[in-house]
This record gives sequence, structure tokens and C-alpha cells, in this order.
Amino acid sequence: MPACTPLVQRLHADHVPALLAFERENREHFAASVPDRGDDYFARFDERHAALLAEQATGLCHFHVVVDGDGRVLGRVNLVDVADGSAELGYRIAKSAAGRGLATAAVREVCARAAAEYGLTELRARTTVDNAASRAVLARTGFTATGDIVLDGRPGIAYVRPL
Repeated sequence: MPACTPLVQRLHADHVPALLAFERENREHFAASVPDRGDDYFARFDERHAALLAEQATGLCHFHVVVDGDGRVLGRVNLVDVADGSAELGYRIAKSAAGRGLATAAVREVCARAAAEYGLTELRARTTVDNAASRAVLARTGFTATGDIVLDGRPGIAYVRPL
């Protein structure tokens, strides 16, 4: 990772090539902890990206990418299912950038934006019990566990964070 500080940017059309590269490069890494997106996701990436931007324009979701100084995508932090001042937080960080505090910094940034820019008052998140890194990020960024869940057939934990 370059020495410059990675930036959290709102998703836009110019991110398509770098975002696709990020998803392809990290597909196997992500599939170890979350269900694989499938071949169709990659085959129809441009179409799906356009649909995400249209959904973002409605205010139902807020998508973000974490980029380095060269414009390479290192991660994603998304707020989905926005309703009644609340949203679901999801994130993923490139294998090459993991373990350096990037997820924690990016989640903190998006939490601040959620309150200041999007007017949200609460965020929810979920992760599997065996994803210690994700559980640690949520704990460091002010989320508290609210209960056990089943996530994609695996034991999981639900979290909440007031803003």
C-alpha cells in the first residue's frame, strides 16, 4: 500500500474499472468469509454498477470505496436499506490491505458521514462468529452486539451503533 493515506470516496461511475479489478483480485479472499458473488456478478458488472448508482441516487443506499493515491480500490464500505434514520453497514477490505487498520478507519469515516451527511441516527451490522477481524472492527468503531443470528447458514452476531 502506498505511503499516502487512503481516501473514502462516494461511489461514482469513474470507479468501475478499479472496483472490478478489486472484486476480481479478492474474489477468493472474500469467499472465505462471505458467500461468493457468482460468475454472473462479474459478467454483468457494468450493468450492476449502473443499477447501484441509480439506487444510491434515490437515497436508499450510500456506497463508498476506499482508494489509494493511485486510484486503486482497497476496500468498500456500504450503507444499505436506509429507512427511518437507520441503515445496514457492510464492508470488505482487499487481502493486500488487511490487518493495517484500514477497515477501522474507513468504518469510522462512514459512520461520521452517516450522521453528518446522510442524517442517520443508527447503524446495524452483522458478521459471522468465525470472522474475528470483522468483530474487532465493529467493536473498535462503537458497535455493540445485540444478539446471535444465523448468517448464510452460519452462526453470526448482530450489532448496532447509535450515531
